[in-house]
Amino acid sequence: MRKVIAPILIVYIFLFVSGSIFAVGERTISLGGEATWRIAESRTGITEARAIRPYPVLLLSSTPVLSVPVYSNLDENTLDLSVSFDERDPGLFRDSAGHYRLTVPPDIEAVDRAFARAGTGAALFGRSGLDVNSGPIVIQPQSRNALFAPGNRIRDFTIEFWLYPLNLENGEQIISWGSAKPVNGSHVVQRIQCTASKNRLQWSFVNFFASIQGNTHINIEFSGSTPIVPKTWSHHLIRFDASTGLLEYMVDGNSESIVYATRSGRESSEVYTPVVGNGGGFLLGERFSGLMDEFKIHNVYAGRSSISRFTSSGGRIETRFVDLGENSSGVIRINASGGRTNIKGMTVRNEFRENGRFRFLDDSEMNFFVRASENPYLLNNSRWVAFTPGTEIDGVRGRYVQIAVDFYPSADGETSPYLDELQIVFMPGEPPLPPRNLTASAADSGVMLRWRHSPTANTAGYLVYYSAVRGELFGSESKQGSSPIDVGITNNIYIDGLKNGTLYYFRIAAYDLITGEINYNIGEFSAEVTARPLAGLNQ
Repeated sequence: MRKVIAPILIVYIFLFVSGSIFAVGERTISLGGEATWRIAESRTGITEARAIRPYPVLLLSSTPVLSVPVYSNLDENTLDLSVSFDERDPGLFRDSAGHYRLTVPPDIEAVDRAFARAGTGAALFGRSGLDVNSGPIVIQPQSRNALFAPGNRIRDFTIEFWLYPLNLENGEQIISWGSAKPVNGSHVVQRIQCTASKNRLQWSFVNFFASIQGNTHINIEFSGSTPIVPKTWSHHLIRFDASTGLLEYMVDGNSESIVYATRSGRESSEVYTPVVGNGGGFLLGERFSGLMDEFKIHNVYAGRSSISRFTSSGGRIETRFVDLGENSSGVIRINASGGRTNIKGMTVRNEFRENGRFRFLDDSEMNFFVRASENPYLLNNSRWVAFTPGTEIDGVRGRYVQIAVDFYPSADGETSPYLDELQIVFMPGEPPLPPRNLTASAADSGVMLRWRHSPTANTAGYLVYYSAVRGELFGSESKQGSSPIDVGITNNIYIDGLKNGTLYYFRIAAYDLITGEINYNIGEFSAEVTARPLAGLNQ
């Protein structure tokens, strides 16, 4: 078996001069923690948070995923107004739907993710209760496409927001809207108001719902039945169905009040629908102390509700490939640290652990997977292998490694697991040990070489090096070809075609093959032996 291995000549000149290759022990590569999570480039439903551990952690994003909205039929296509309050500067608060302009007074503050109900921020009114007259944020239509643009007759609509009152005192005004509607040569004042009364929110709609002709109106007033708990987030939603006149108020996904915007106040009667007057605008937090988040208006009647902070489908991260530096490296184990986090109002509760199964009593959990390949562009051809952090991993070998983690929230959707750091513990790929007991017996125009096999189990063959010049090992006289000669897995070879009377030098190196291809992972040299072919000697 004869093959010329030209690309390795220079490498082995260096190895011969510099000495043997020595084995190395376990190595560790860290991801996350101080090393940051830039390597987690593929993220679905996952974000970073800084208030949980000394370095940023990965956890589920509380921003609603559009394919799984908070309410079954509410998504970006139904948005008439969307104010997330995620901008760090209150002056940058905006309507992402583009239909309304916001005017924000200087005493409104922005809070970060740790205190927000969704996304990365929320609006703080009243400066922690010291100034109940701060605000309001003014929202006015700037497009004819706005649902509350002057002259519009509104069909179905939904108004929703998250609220975190500090005290919820009587008379606090959460939301108000007003306009002047022309009727028969004069103007009728229209109002929508949401105010606090006896620890509940009270709603009133004055001259907002009009008959088909538009010249008669009805007034509607109702309040919630469940007390609003101070310093606790609650979700509030008003939805209107123009086909039946149903106007419903919901708190945390539960129905609090149902009325009908009809002539009789009951179902199966003439439905009155909203008609918008001139100069209308919303005021948020005019007399309110607390936080508000995710104020939205939709142009549809909200469907089935689900108000969990985190979606039940969870999230996933996949790292970029991690280069372990050597071919045929073996992953020994992967350590992980993390836990779960729950935000209650302004209190962040954490549980931290290292290794083991990241499954918690509230059913939140993380599941871990790894795959490896010698080629980073062929990782997709490798199968994912599930592992438990901190335990031994078998059969994951290759120079390039990729890790994936699935995150799932608690059963009630309020707790997210978080990932603090990963540590890949691996053994760098090592070429096989050299063969032992190499001997050389001179013959006429040749030399017989014999050796004992390398003790390394994955040895795939041997390379025989020869030369008539000591230290070079790259001769070319042999009938088998130039040095080195690939002799396969045998343990002897007769080197023929050498010059009689010339002293030859021999060394042998074992190799294994990477992923079964002719791609050599070559070990260190054996001890050197010499022989001088002479005429008349027998093989």
